Amino acid sequence: MKKLLTILILTVGFTVTTQGQRTDKAKHEKLTIEQKTELAVKKLTLQLDLTRAQQDQVKPLIAEQVAERHKMHSKRKAMKKSGNKPTANERYAMKSKVLDKQIAYKTKMKRILDKQQYERFEKMTARKMKRHKKKASHKKFRKTKHKEKH
Repeated sequence: MKKLLTILILTVGFTVTTQGQRTDKAKHEKLTIEQKTELAVKKLTLQLDLTRAQQDQVKPLIAEQVAERHKMHSKRKAMKKSGNKPTANERYAMKSKVLDKQIAYKTKMKRILDKQQYERFEKMTARKMKRHKKKASHKKFRKTKHKEKH
């Protein structure tokens, strides 16, 4: 009986602490677009050994990308709140627009970076995409599990 009670208390305690950690994330203040841009440029500088001139060329590209991502996030959030879902044509148009922007970004980066830096940039991008897809598939799996429970 004592063992059962101890296990029950530990389980409840663990559950409460993990739930508390999740809410802490929401309490953090959001970074501004300029702050996010600055951090992204610094990360790229460290990873690719960018020169000052390259940093100056990359900064507006990243600022545009961060601003666009922020705008799309707000748009998706508003659509989710309103309960509207995009039609197949709208989804196609959005995806096409995103891919066009990625192609343009990649082309501009290729002009700015030297050959060695661009190769590292490509590897970094591929790793990020792989992690992103893995994370997205994990979320999808978690959502289907959650729906099955309810």
